[in-house]
Amino acid sequence: MSEVDAVTVFVAALLTALATGLGALPLLFAGASGRQALGVANAAAAGVMLGASVSLVLQGADRSGSRTGAGVVVGVVFIVLASRFLHGHPHELALGSLRGEDAVKGLLIVGVMTVHSVAEGVGVGAAFGGGETLGILIAIAIAVHNVPEGLAISLVLVPRGTSVPAAAGWSIFSSLPQPLLAVPAFLFVDAFEGILPAALGFAAGAMIWMVVREILPEALEQAPRGVVLATALASFAAMLVFQAILL
Repeated sequence: MSEVDAVTVFVAALLTALATGLGALPLLFAGASGRQALGVANAAAAGVMLGASVSLVLQGADRSGSRTGAGVVVGVVFIVLASRFLHGHPHELALGSLRGEDAVKGLLIVGVMTVHSVAEGVGVGAAFGGGETLGILIAIAIAVHNVPEGLAISLVLVPRGTSVPAAAGWSIFSSLPQPLLAVPAFLFVDAFEGILPAALGFAAGAMIWMVVREILPEALEQAPRGVVLATALASFAAMLVFQAILL
């Protein structure tokens, strides 16, 4: 087994981040527009995020149920406070071409997914601490896993007016904690392994709240309830199956 260095870990984690941008590509071929299409897009994003949250909680609980549970609670509190602040200042906010409430939704989805990427960056670095082969396998798994997460971000941004290339850019931006944290986690693997369950729980709590309080209610206002629920359940099930095969 060849010795792993920090440069290898950084490059591998950077590639996982770049893979997130691929999630925007399907929207190049999406011709539907309008209120109902936005509702369906929101429902699909909600299902993907809930599926990812379940995976995060299960991974965290395997390491420490108590720290994962504490992370979930702190994640919910954090996103509640952030959401209240953003909704209290909608006219002052912008995210690329988005303004007002659209910018609030965009900032929340990008922020939540960025928090989620913290745990993934730690996971990549910790995996390389177990050897190059394990690290590469986990990096590939997370890179593939990042694609539907980029799709979730794009499903929220593009129907609100963000261009597909810009949505790809924001998706990649949300994954930048992966290369930034993978190297410290690799160098100080024991310390970071201890905080990983809490980080996984934190990301899961933030995503679950975002889905329940922001994305699904809006989807139900924009599209028929049956369509929203069917779309959300289908994307949720697909994400669970995808993760079960991958991880």
